[in-house]
Formats: sequence, C-alpha cells, structure tokens
Amino acid sequence: MTKHSPAALRAFAVAVLTKAGMPEEAAQATARGLVEADLYGHTTHGLNLLADYVEEIENGTMAIDGRPQTVSDHGAVACWDARRLPGLWTTALAVTEAMARAERFGIGAIALRRSHHIACLAAFLEEPARAGHLILVLSSDPGESRVAPFGGVTPVLMPDPIAAGIPRRPDPILIDVSTSITTMGMVGRARNEGGKLAGKWLQDAEGNATDDPTVVLEGGSLLPVGGQDHGHKGFGLGLLVEALTQGLGGYGRADKPTDWGAAVTVMAIAPARFAGEDAFLRQMDFTADLCLAAKPRDPAVPV
Repeated sequence: MTKHSPAALRAFAVAVLTKAGMPEEAAQATARGLVEADLYGHTTHGLNLLADYVEEIENGTMAIDGRPQTVSDHGAVACWDARRLPGLWTTALAVTEAMARAERFGIGAIALRRSHHIACLAAFLEEPARAGHLILVLSSDPGESRVAPFGGVTPVLMPDPIAAGIPRRPDPILIDVSTSITTMGMVGRARNEGGKLAGKWLQDAEGNATDDPTVVLEGGSLLPVGGQDHGHKGFGLGLLVEALTQGLGGYGRADKPTDWGAAVTVMAIAPARFAGEDAFLRQMDFTADLCLAAKPRDPAVPV
C-alpha cells in the first residue's frame, strides 16, 4: 500500500480544487478539512468527497466567487448568507469570527444559511479548543429528509450532527456525534459494499427495524439515537439542532431547498470571561481523568 503524508494529500486536493476553479483560500480550507477528516478516521467525510465537490463546482451547485454576505450583525452574534460557497471554507471563517467575538463578549455565534456541505465537523474543533475556546458546531441539511421522528415512519429530519471542542490539558476533548444512530455516509458505504449495518439502526417503510441499508432508497429511514425504544432522545436533539441552525439562520425546510448543503451555526465560548480559564481547566481536567480511570468493561478496550 502506498502511503502519502497529510501535506502531500492537502497539496493534491488543493491542486484538484483550484483546477476546477475554486479560489486558493477556499481550496486550502477545503483541502485541510477533508484531510483532517481522514486523519480522524471519518473516511466517509474526507477525500472521499473530493470528486463530488468538483462535480458540484462543474454543475454550478457549489458557488466559487465572492464571500459570505452579512444578513444581520448584533455584536456577539451575526447571521451570514453563505451563498452556496464551499462549506468547509465558510464554516472555518465563521469559527474564526465567532472566536474573535467571544474574546470580546464571552460568547460569539455565527449562523450560516445556504451553506454548501461542510463534511466532518470534528475538523473545526481542535485548533480553537487548544487556543482556550469551547467551540460548538451544529449542522443540518434542509434539502433532504432521511431520519424519521420518534414514533413515525416518514423521513423528516437528517442526522443533524453536534460537535464540540472542549479545552483540557494536555489535549482537548473532541465530540462529534449525530442525533441519528448512524449517518448517511455509513449507510451509503454499506449499501455500495453490498453489506449490512452493525445493528438495526434503520427502519423500513412499514416501521420494521432493520440492518439493511437498501431500505433508505425504498421509503425507509434512519432511526434517531435511542432507536425505536428511546428514540425520543435523538429526536429531541435533532429538533434542537434544526432550531439552532435553520431557525436562527432563517432558511430551511420551509423554503423547500433541493441542493446538497447545510444550515450551520458556530458558537465560541471563552471560559476566561466566566469563572476564568484556570478554573475551567481544573474542572475539565479532573472530570476527564475520572472518566479515563473508570474500570473498563473490557480491559482490552479502556475508556
């Protein structure tokens, strides 16, 4: 197997994207996010998406000219129209801006409407968390419906991920979870490989739980976290994500979009503006250490 360095992979992705017409700044941010996703092991959201992004540029559904436009700005918070520009780039811009506002106000938030796809949310977390910010990234796709509400069989929502980077010594805590049991990327991979999922994380059009990924193409749906037993938990979290993204951005399912994309909200919190950075780190270091020291169910697989 041929191995390539992350720098070489980023350079390759930048070359592909710039040849397709994407400006250098956006191409660098996009390449970085895709390679970071692969490094984190989220290979369904890494360079696997590069060809799809090029296709989106070529068919005009990913814009490449200009920058996000401000819809509203109220000091600590703002709403931007991402104008279908590369989502990895516009979200990275939002993270930087949210951090700057958090330094001033303690909390900063940017809602992005009409964003293109933003790939792996975890890729936005580590740098801000190492810089002392608690960072949250939430995303939903109003153009698709693949997750059924708890108790229903009609797909309404999407996996609606929540990601957070939490400062801690020596390394931050990174969280990137979907509000559905699995993701569309994992379902698509299992279907393309002719396999099954590792559990009954889907349901068919009649409401039968299944591990068969093909049911999503036949009126089936992904189940929210908790499945058919406790799925009200994932369903509730999914509604929260849609409120914090589509609701705050003022653009979503009610507008009936059809393009591949996202509604995104980035929040940055500066612990130094609350009880203090040292006080925050003392608490998070202690809690993280307690978790890592917990007796494992399987000694070969520690916490």
